Amino acid sequence: MKIIVIGAGAWGTALAVQASARHDVRLFVREANQAQQMQHSRINERYLPGVQLPSSLQILQGQADQAAHFAADLYVIATPMAGLAAGLQALSTATSPVTWLCKGFDANARLAHEIAAATTSPKMMRLLGVLSGPSFAQEVARGQLTALVAASKQRSVTQTLVSAFHSERLRVYENSDIVGVEVGGAVKNVLAIATGLCDGLGLGLNARAALITRGLAEMTRLGIALGAQAETFMGLSGLGDLVLTATGDLSRNRKVGMLLAQGQSLAQATASLGAVAEGVRCANAVLTRAQLFGVEMPITACVVALLEGQVTAQQAVAQLMGREPGREI
Repeated sequence: MKIIVIGAGAWGTALAVQASARHDVRLFVREANQAQQMQHSRINERYLPGVQLPSSLQILQGQADQAAHFAADLYVIATPMAGLAAGLQALSTATSPVTWLCKGFDANARLAHEIAAATTSPKMMRLLGVLSGPSFAQEVARGQLTALVAASKQRSVTQTLVSAFHSERLRVYENSDIVGVEVGGAVKNVLAIATGLCDGLGLGLNARAALITRGLAEMTRLGIALGAQAETFMGLSGLGDLVLTATGDLSRNRKVGMLLAQGQSLAQATASLGAVAEGVRCANAVLTRAQLFGVEMPITACVVALLEGQVTAQQAVAQLMGREPGREI
């Protein structure tokens, strides 16, 4: 199978590394200097240091426009959410499946499939899907055991993704609920900031468990309002991704919450990461969509207030604990 991966961040590089063991993979790198460094050292020092790139993996300089000139059985857009629309437009004449890896809402509070619907043709929509689930790029690149979910309205797309990435180290499950998979992938980043805040303040394991559980309830409510299936949120892209991102030491979003709890400003916290924390970018969009559909998301609302400087870490916790008692379900 010929696979083209567009974007050499940590996640795009990690998937390219794993797939290149079985397929013909070309990884497109936007910046010329980074492409040259990766070609020379066979390491992505910027985003995936310490991981050797296999000799079978082809490193090319270019973006989606250049990648579109190459025929492939699968195109993978591995850019942040902000680059998705441009990537889809560049691949508008593709006749093979196109998938994206980004998680979140864009500046207009749209999920990835909504961006696709606004920027592509109905014919191309039948070729589109998302690959998501609980996964740190470093572990995938090193071949540590991981399970992902491939979601699309079209079975042929999810089957292509399974053929491309399923292996003895990386399990890929199929799902037709693309809305639910994307909501889970977006909202878990916001909730991870909250659990990082909890851990940074030393509130304890009981508090962390409560936040994760009630956060899952928020995620599910929003997903159902947007047309998702409730059971999706008990799967890999819901509960699985939430637990990983909210508790894992490799989680950038969790780290943001911990740094805010230590008194750092948002600018200081994000600058120290050296990479994108999607929860910071999309927290306001998540709350905007929730309010539009009348969905109650108190944890998300507190995260937004904290990120916007309206409350301190301690005040955010006090607001959550001071809410009136209610029914769990």
